[in-house]
Amino acid sequence: MLEELVKSREVYLFGGYTDMRKGIQGLTEIVFAQGLDLYSGSLFLFCGHSCKKMKIIVWDENGFAMIVKRVDYNGRFHWPRGNQEIYHLTTQQANWLLEGLEIQQKNAITPIKNAVLF
Repeated sequence: MLEELVKSREVYLFGGYTDMRKGIQGLTEIVFAQGLDLYSGSLFLFCGHSCKKMKIIVWDENGFAMIVKRVDYNGRFHWPRGNQEIYHLTTQQANWLLEGLEIQQKNAITPIKNAVLF
């Protein structure tokens, strides 16, 4: 289900820790403070300390929707914790994250931007 939602939208991951007691209002305030367009239809991903629960907010034409995904048992999301950086994810990276993998795969081929051909 979430893979289909990710396929057609921009995805932004908020690194570090987010207070998971926040609801739609609190999470949209975080997005707004970073200067991102709340009404673009992009997905905004947040995660707390335990890495067992992710909250996703998205504008859905006439209001905001919040999706909560909780990992049961011994699973955890591989969330970037270094700082409060905002990551613009590719569709593949977002799907990796939802599947329980890291967004930077060691064996994946890194896309080259602005390459100079010989």
